Amino acid sequence: MMFRDVLKGHAARVETCLGDLFDDMGKDALTKSMRYGVLSGGKRLRAFLVLEGAGLYGIRPQQADRVAAAVECIHAYSLIHDDLPAMDDDDLRRGKPTVHKKWDEATAILAGDALQTMGFQILASTKTSADANIRLRLIASLTDAVGAKGMVLGQMQDIAAETAKRPLNLNQITELQANKTGALFTWAAEAGPVLGNTNTSTMRDYAQAVGMAFQIADDILDIEGDAAKAGKRLQKDKDAGKATFVSLLGLDGAKAKAAELVEQACDGLEIFGGTGDNLRQLARFIIDRDM
Repeated sequence: MMFRDVLKGHAARVETCLGDLFDDMGKDALTKSMRYGVLSGGKRLRAFLVLEGAGLYGIRPQQADRVAAAVECIHAYSLIHDDLPAMDDDDLRRGKPTVHKKWDEATAILAGDALQTMGFQILASTKTSADANIRLRLIASLTDAVGAKGMVLGQMQDIAAETAKRPLNLNQITELQANKTGALFTWAAEAGPVLGNTNTSTMRDYAQAVGMAFQIADDILDIEGDAAKAGKRLQKDKDAGKATFVSLLGLDGAKAKAAELVEQACDGLEIFGGTGDNLRQLARFIIDRDM
């Protein structure tokens, strides 16, 4: 099976799970905006990491699907808030109007808030795991990944970089992106071994390399990509004069660094043999994608 078909199949699984979760909710404006924000397409890379990681550790699909749905709720919340005028000020996301454009800013803020809490609610359910210690471990580690030690910190660092008189250096950009993008990637990859109540170090190392390669690839696509395929405005960082991996390493240097990280990620999967092939293909897809 072609890798893109595998990716689509995993996305369909998590979207079915999300649809079922929303079927139990109302049809008010808040629920509609939440549903729009989380079910508006996307590659579902974080969900893919959850599902593949869970598969390596023999986790039941019903459990894995719920954790994948939870991470997509959290990711959607972050995108809705990032798109707001006070943050990145974007009108389009995946080729569609952003939530604050389709509704209004207040609705977008509240939809993001509700999706964030929905993610934790999913993880807290006994349907996700009968073991309370595993549920607590998932929740506690997610608070680190997305809060003031992770994703939110990264977003704050990004905002601060926009007003800085001096562009960030390579170490600062690496730290920023490890927080803003990498922390949630890492949590998603670690969710499988957490569900299996086992060590997370192998999946953590893989995800940290893949997460950084993803961000470098995004910086490359911001320069070389097609806005129609991306479904969003490109070259914003360049226009704003912000430092990126491309501006600091050059286009060829950034591509070489991304390729190096992908090989590092793939090498770390040797202990899984052939069962890690989908994760290897994901790492390569990340730097070969055109959107």
